[in-house]
Amino acid sequence: MKTTYFIWISAVLVFSCSEPAPESRTWKSIERDLQTQLIATEDSSVIDLPEGNFMFTRTLSMDGKKNVTIRGKGMDKTILSWKNQTEGAEGLRVSNGVNIVLEDFSIEDAKGDNLKVSDTDGIVMRRIRSVWADGPKTENGAYALYPVLCKNVLMEECIAMGSSDAGIYVGQSDSVIIRNNKAYWNVAGIESENSKWVEIYGNEAYDNTGGILVFDLPGLTKYGHTTRVYKNIIRSNNHENFAQKGNIVASIPPGSGMMILATNTIEIFDNEFINNRSAGISVVSYELVAAMNEGEQEQENAIGGVQTVDNRYREDANYNPYPYNVSIHSNRFQNKHWFPTMKSDIGKLLLMKSPFSPPDIIYDGIEDPDRKERNICIGDNGKITFINLDAANDFKSLSKDVRAFTCN
Repeated sequence: MKTTYFIWISAVLVFSCSEPAPESRTWKSIERDLQTQLIATEDSSVIDLPEGNFMFTRTLSMDGKKNVTIRGKGMDKTILSWKNQTEGAEGLRVSNGVNIVLEDFSIEDAKGDNLKVSDTDGIVMRRIRSVWADGPKTENGAYALYPVLCKNVLMEECIAMGSSDAGIYVGQSDSVIIRNNKAYWNVAGIESENSKWVEIYGNEAYDNTGGILVFDLPGLTKYGHTTRVYKNIIRSNNHENFAQKGNIVASIPPGSGMMILATNTIEIFDNEFINNRSAGISVVSYELVAAMNEGEQEQENAIGGVQTVDNRYREDANYNPYPYNVSIHSNRFQNKHWFPTMKSDIGKLLLMKSPFSPPDIIYDGIEDPDRKERNICIGDNGKITFINLDAANDFKSLSKDVRAFTCN
């Protein structure tokens, strides 16, 4: 009797902590009418999406429009699904627009990216739920919300789940606000890549492989700088990494709260880092990522605009692979875990070098030969565990002394 009772209780707990099972839905089709409306709509108009569950078989696209709003009845009332997609990669694609507002609907299960916006000046994504309904899988699309090559971006009060790359993502964009969103069960919860003048605040990133990423990658048309990350809750990002091999995010160790890669002029403050098993914050160069992924081959049939590891990054004369001007202050760290995850090489290294005390902040220790002063500043974070990996010297002189980086 006790065994039966325990099994029943366990099942209830597992079910209650998982994504709620979708109720039985009645699917309708508005595919042809909606695509016609997206093509024919005039500037300064509103497209109202009806309440209901709607199935699509091909990408919906809107191009070259100004001052257009696409509005549903609510993220739990207007559901657009591409579960049966046969043509195209994206679910909804918007391009070459000016002042576009997308709000109050859900997008599910596109073959590639659920919602992609490109080359648009002024894009608002508000109260959009973008998910792969069966949960985390390598076969899922790369990005849930994906503005790229845009200006004046606002993403707020959205939900992203199940992305095999990044849930809430912005790439090669200028003047961005990402606020008050939730991202979970993604490889990367929230990611800013090669973007400038970015504000990331008020978000909750949990149960991802990595909570928040700020990356600068080689070989792209734009490079990033000036990002502020504050007032976020970044907790329990310990999910296994289910990215395709060779993709840049496949290098994220499970248990990563936040990762700063080869970017500059970033301030991280007033955040909560809670129970991220490997590290609260990691500050690393592209050299380390390239070395860790040397010899990896990208899986075939990769879908979406994912970035792979580029071992020829030194050929990009405009790219700086080393992070600099990094300020980490006034954050709060706590970790109930005694051991880092063993599902990554970094986790195994940390277990040997810092047993019973996973680090709050990691610096890879790879110096920039062309920049004497990196200006990596760590201060006013309370009592923390810090590790300088000395990765350039095969971790031989790994140090826990943070004093060289302490500043006001």
